[in-house]
Amino acid sequence: MENLIKTFYTALKNCDGATMASCYHNDVIFEDPAFGVLKGERAKAMWLMLCNSQNGSDFNVEFSNIKSAKDSGSAHWEAHYTFSQTGRKVHNKIDAKFEFKDGLIIKHTDEFDLHKWAKQALGIKGIFFGGMQFFKNKLQSQTNHLLDKFIQSKKLSN
Repeated sequence: MENLIKTFYTALKNCDGATMASCYHNDVIFEDPAFGVLKGERAKAMWLMLCNSQNGSDFNVEFSNIKSAKDSGSAHWEAHYTFSQTGRKVHNKIDAKFEFKDGLIIKHTDEFDLHKWAKQALGIKGIFFGGMQFFKNKLQSQTNHLLDKFIQSKKLSN
């Protein structure tokens, strides 16, 4: 399963959302501080959306410390990019945990310090509000709204 994790992060590094989505089981459950819990097609669509929005940007990913056992695995990855809403540079450090089923990722949990991310991405607002639950709730609401719009646009173009 180590190769599956490497494929997943190599695809992220290359902004290849389709390959990332193909690493996910149809019943996948993804969770992180920015989106909350996403299941199935919504989890796959999130990577398609994020990769689509990063094309042509300064987005860069490094991954390391990949470990896997029969049914589980983990990795560390770091993303460097400019947050489009503020133009501020972000260096996010993420620890990922995976569970596997049928040779694919069935559960993926990304953990990172949301307050630290908010300070980098939003500046003074992030310093004051980034560690608060209402900020996390608002961010998840906004990211899921963007995801809904992305999914709807893909349905309309098909």
